[in-house]
Amino acid sequence: MLNEEFKIARKSQSLKLSDPMILKSRENISGNAVTEFVLHGFSHLQKMQLPLFCIVLIMYVLALMGNALVVLMIRLDSRLHTPMYYFLSHLSWLEIIITTTVTPKMLSILISEKKSISFFACALQGALYFLAGTTEVLLLGAMSVDRYLAICNPLRYTAIMSNQVCLLMVVFCWFISFLCIIIDMIFKAKLPFCGPNIVDHFFCDTGPVTKLICADTHFIQALEFALSCFTLLSSVSVTTISYVCIIVTVIRMPSAQGRNKAFSTCSSHITVASIYYGSSIFIYVRPSESSSMDFNKLAT
Repeated sequence: MLNEEFKIARKSQSLKLSDPMILKSRENISGNAVTEFVLHGFSHLQKMQLPLFCIVLIMYVLALMGNALVVLMIRLDSRLHTPMYYFLSHLSWLEIIITTTVTPKMLSILISEKKSISFFACALQGALYFLAGTTEVLLLGAMSVDRYLAICNPLRYTAIMSNQVCLLMVVFCWFISFLCIIIDMIFKAKLPFCGPNIVDHFFCDTGPVTKLICADTHFIQALEFALSCFTLLSSVSVTTISYVCIIVTVIRMPSAQGRNKAFSTCSSHITVASIYYGSSIFIYVRPSESSSMDFNKLAT
């Protein structure tokens, strides 16, 4: 019991003792199961709450409008009914799901005094975020394979990348993501939450939530680290190998116009994949002891 109280005191020292959320968390520490969490977010930046709200709101609206427009254009224009744009439309759907899962609640805690989220809503938010996020990581790898076939094997591209194959690749990405989430949830569901309920993030990210478990979390942290390594590094490897082959093929092209056209079809995918892989690896494929929540929030 004394050991648990010592751990709680250590965690409380990292936040302001006068913070009303700390007082609320202390009231909740009575040995009972946690029924709600408090999202700390950017509470330490009191003067920046309104500017942050405006910036995030603008980004959210632009993200929704941009991705919805991409999906609509691809659906309406028959010239865009190709594998590349098929994957792109799914990528846009995933972006809509991810931003809608996290941003509305983030906007709410920026302008509202109530920064709590129910236990069920927190679990659902975390599950949806990582389901869509993991699917997006794998889909970026599938898109690199599509670009490899289009540039390195153009004569057989149409035959290989049929509608059925494209659908199977998307379903496979969703299936692997769902499997990873289910494995994580099965093991985490057995662990108790009975102590402080402050999540040091603006949404229910797995790292800050896992730190609130009142039990030994070494196994669950190792499991989540392994799942992150599997999904991220496998997708990065596929993308890297595909683009090495693409670059070699493009360099060998005799026509400068052909080289420029090939690179132009890949440049946007390379940019998105680099940003997404880079930030995800920075946040999730690192030992928990070396992670800094301020940097993780910024990267997210």
